[in-house]
This record gives sequence, structure tokens and C-alpha cells, in this order.
Amino acid sequence: MNRRILIVEDDLPVRDSMSEFVKMTGFDCQVASSAEDAIEILKKAEFQVVITDIMMPGMDGLELTDIIKKDYDIDVIVMTGYSGQYSYEEAIGKGASDFVFKPIRFQELLLRIKRVFKERELRQERNRMMADLQQLAITDSLTQLYNSRHFFAQLKMEIERANRYSHSLALLLLDIDFFKNYNDTYGHLEGDKVLSTVGQMIKTCLRTMDTAYRYGGEEFTAILPYTDVDEAISVADRIQYALECIAFYPYADISVQVTLSIGVTEYSPGEELTTFVNRSDKAMYAAKESGRNKVSFLPPTAAS
Repeated sequence: MNRRILIVEDDLPVRDSMSEFVKMTGFDCQVASSAEDAIEILKKAEFQVVITDIMMPGMDGLELTDIIKKDYDIDVIVMTGYSGQYSYEEAIGKGASDFVFKPIRFQELLLRIKRVFKERELRQERNRMMADLQQLAITDSLTQLYNSRHFFAQLKMEIERANRYSHSLALLLLDIDFFKNYNDTYGHLEGDKVLSTVGQMIKTCLRTMDTAYRYGGEEFTAILPYTDVDEAISVADRIQYALECIAFYPYADISVQVTLSIGVTEYSPGEELTTFVNRSDKAMYAAKESGRNKVSFLPPTAAS
């Protein structure tokens, strides 16, 4: 972890002695003689902690703290004299992580620096854990695609965007043909391998702006923003062609080919989300009824 500290102090002897001590204790340190200089330094280099005096010519330390907390992920320790006009509450109110009195007792300063870094590490770890939990909440554990809950949230957002900017939006609904037979014949573990492989294959066939989801069971869906029907059918054809190149081996001497029935539809401006999704579902069933391993398009004008 980076442990870089910027000391902002207009008193040269204090600034130099603090810098020397901080470096001796193992931290990387840089100095600034004013808040204005500190802001320029922060634009060019990365720091985790700023230690700033409050009383300085020009911009004071609390104003600097306010700017830092608005623009950077940096912890701030503020310094002031015992008779200073500023209180601990004012400093914390501006977002400071700690408060230390002058004249500085270096061992006390070291303890406060270590505490701020420790709290920073704990906060970052907590944030990482929360991000992981959030990712788990929207991810299907088997296929590592987004789950159906996230699908509906994302589709709602894409529909709003399509209505706002009048751009095209397409939807694919994909179902593995005869998947129940595969499961019954070769077992659920082999079925899970098919689901995982097909899910990842679908994802690799999509463009950067597209997103794939496990809709439920053996069904998948893909949201294709800025995509008209012809482009969407091309994506569906690409997925089917890619699946033709994959063979599954539930037993060492048995090779099985898996196919998809894919329903394609395009969003009609102003229509309800459920209407859009239901039409893609009907398009997929039309592909199954026409013999499976097919791509079927149902236009917005079709009854839904």
C-alpha cells in the first residue's frame, strides 16, 4: 500500500523537522509552504495523507481541508496551537481525520499518522467487501453472468435512455434446446457445465456495450443498446455459429452438440418494459415451434 504524506506548513524550521521525522519513520514525504502550493502538488502527485497547519498566509488549513475532501480521496490531519482560534469540532466538520496541537510532539504525531493509515486501510477493505457483496447480489454464481434481477434494472435504464435519446434498442432471449433431456440423461453436473459454457460463449459474442444475463434455468437474455433488428439478428447468428463449434463430452466416448432457440425483438418507443420482454419471449417460442436451433424475430407491431 502507498504511504505518501504531504506536509503543508509555512514555518520553515517546523516544516523541515517534521519532514525529516516522517521520512525517518518510513513514510514517503513531500512538503508545501502554503495551501496554494499544496493544491498544485496534489494535481500532479498522489498522496494518502495531508498534514496541514491551520494558520497560514492566504488560504488557511481548514479551507484547504475542505477542498481536499471534495476533490480527493485523501485523509487530512490538521495542526494548530493550543491557543488557536479553531476547535477540534471545526476541523472534523471540514472532514479532517485527526487534529494535533502545536508544538508538535513527534511521537504523538507518529501515533496519529499510524492510526489514520490503519483506519484508511480498514475503510478501503470494507469498501472492497461491499463492492464484492454488491457484485454477488447481481451475478449468477454458475455462469458468472448478471442475474435476472439485474437484467430488469438494467433494461429499465436502457429503455429510459432509448426514449430520451430516440435510439434503437434490441433484446435477445435465448433458450437451450432439449436441455431437460440433457440433464436427465447425463446428470445435473454435466448440465451445469453446459450452462456455464453457453453463458460465457454468449458473452464473448457480444460487443462491449452489450450485456448478457442468465434469465433463469436454461434461458439467457442479452440487451443490445443502439441496435436495430438487422444488427440484432446478426448477433444472434454469430452466437449460434459459435455454439456450433463447441462440443460437450458428458462421457469420454460421447460427443454432444447443443443448440439454442433465439428470439429477437426491437423496442418500440414508449412501450412498457413487460411488453418488450414478453415479445422477446414469444419470439423465442416461435423459434422453438419452427424446429428449434433457429433465430426468430417478432416486430413491435406484433400482438403482445
